[in-house]
Amino acid sequence: MTSATSRQVPVPKPPTGTAPLPRPKPGPPAGTPVKVTGAQSLVRSLEAVGAEVVFGIPGGCILPAYDPLMDSTKVRHILVRHEQGAGHAAQGYAQATGKVGVCMATSGPGATNLVTPIADAYMDSVPIVAITGQVPRASIGTDAFQEADICGITMPITKHNVLVQSPEEIPSAIAEAFHIAATGRPGPVLVDIPKDCLTAETTFSWPPELRLPGYKPASRPHGKQVREAAKLISKAKRPVLYVGGGVLKARASEELRELAELTGIPVVTTLTARGAFPDSHRQHLGMPGMHGSVSAVGAMQRSDLLIALGARFDDRVTGQLDSFAPDATVVHADIDPAEISKNRKADVPIVGDCKQVIRELIDAVKAEHEDGHRADLSGWWVQCDSWKNTFPLGYDEPDDGMLSPQYVISRIGELVGPEAIYTSGVGQHQMWAAQFIQYERPGSWFNSAGLGTMGFAVPAAMGAKVGDPDRQVWAIDGDGCFQMTNQELATCAVEGIPVKIAVINNGNLGMVRQWQTLFYNQRYSNTDLGTHRFIPDFKLLGEALGCVAIRVTSPDEVDAAIKQAMEINDRPVVIDFIVGKDAQVWPMVAAGTGNHEIMHAREVRPLFDEDE
Repeated sequence: MTSATSRQVPVPKPPTGTAPLPRPKPGPPAGTPVKVTGAQSLVRSLEAVGAEVVFGIPGGCILPAYDPLMDSTKVRHILVRHEQGAGHAAQGYAQATGKVGVCMATSGPGATNLVTPIADAYMDSVPIVAITGQVPRASIGTDAFQEADICGITMPITKHNVLVQSPEEIPSAIAEAFHIAATGRPGPVLVDIPKDCLTAETTFSWPPELRLPGYKPASRPHGKQVREAAKLISKAKRPVLYVGGGVLKARASEELRELAELTGIPVVTTLTARGAFPDSHRQHLGMPGMHGSVSAVGAMQRSDLLIALGARFDDRVTGQLDSFAPDATVVHADIDPAEISKNRKADVPIVGDCKQVIRELIDAVKAEHEDGHRADLSGWWVQCDSWKNTFPLGYDEPDDGMLSPQYVISRIGELVGPEAIYTSGVGQHQMWAAQFIQYERPGSWFNSAGLGTMGFAVPAAMGAKVGDPDRQVWAIDGDGCFQMTNQELATCAVEGIPVKIAVINNGNLGMVRQWQTLFYNQRYSNTDLGTHRFIPDFKLLGEALGCVAIRVTSPDEVDAAIKQAMEINDRPVVIDFIVGKDAQVWPMVAAGTGNHEIMHAREVRPLFDEDE
């Protein structure tokens, strides 16, 4: 790959009747060092690794980088309104494109405002590179203005971070950051660059040498372990394919479907794996976990074999760990060896990329079938179908006569369809969006699962729309979450990013209120947000931020508002859905209880006993 200065400039044809123009002198061959500033080296490095968009805000220590960034024809900069928005937008972009998302901030508070999205990306394995300015090298450690040890702060929540020590290191630091973020288990990498490294003169050449001793992520699984897993599958009577977000990261949805149909095993998809397996598929039991379907939770709890693919046995899935799936043998496949047996001991551990693991597992299962070893799952399906038919997802109309939030979200899913991208904040609306929108394809559902970050939806939707502008992008947000990051709608309006925001406005911090209803004797301490009194007025706020804004208060207005939003493609749209304050998310496994104690609807009682 050649640098920006080493491209051959085409020779223009001279006008008729004139002497030929002199040929420009060819630039230096690829790899030849070119004199630049550190800031220019940074921008050329971003161009060379294929970065297309940077979400960020300039400030003192990163300011030198913004001057050459202005001249780049390859890297678009989007000026956000808060650094947290930059980080979540980079996450949305990364998930929509499969590429590395990039965010940029200055030192001190600029860098610390990136901590939440960095932690979020770390928990959910999203590849982003955060570039931060730092005070000059001579000032580091002196408590200089806007100094913060961002490498120290983010050490526990990054795959890797580095404080650049000299301007000559910038190309290798960027190349290594992108490589580490995107390979193995994806995740965030931070590159902190002192201001004097950006202003100093240096040389630039590409590609740099990558020096990453010890970084050798595994991709190919061990064949013996795969064959052992296939033997267990061929003998199991109550198996479940427990599918996590790693299947989506590995782009292994087609392989997953082939394995499921080959074996006939029921499939559950976690909150981060929604869309990895079609909701409409006969074998799909739904989402497991605290607010999962009864069929998914029950199947895992009663299974004799769990085939965990790219999942990490998160506490929101397992409930009380010592009572989770007590009779199950565990096959655990993950690209990150640190996840194997971390929470639940794996009887058959498989380290490798999910796509490769599933491919080899398919071949091994076929070999078992050819040898006459095929499990009879007919009785197991009778039980799973019984759970599905007895306890389908549903909801009660609000007692106060208000608009039902589940109805609103269902209609969005039905009218907008499965080809769209949906993001969400965190809370009740997140669970309803996971439950009542039908996900049929990978890359259609982005949310903050591991960290549970309120305010994720709007900036993530912005980044997703930038990354995939031809798809509709809808953010399902709550009135609490919306007030944390809605300023990024101004960014969307200025930059021409026509996202759609559905605010499920119940006037409260809904999930907290639900817990207060169930476990705190209806003592509603500090959960009333005042938004049902229109403080703030989201319709006026949306318009002030450059959006088309609509308010909906009754069921007969819902479809028209959604269709109107779908037809607007020149600016963002905000729909303020005024819904009941006491709607609750069911089913539910309360924190600290086991999955056998799952509660359904208003029947606050165990659905099946441990000994059933």
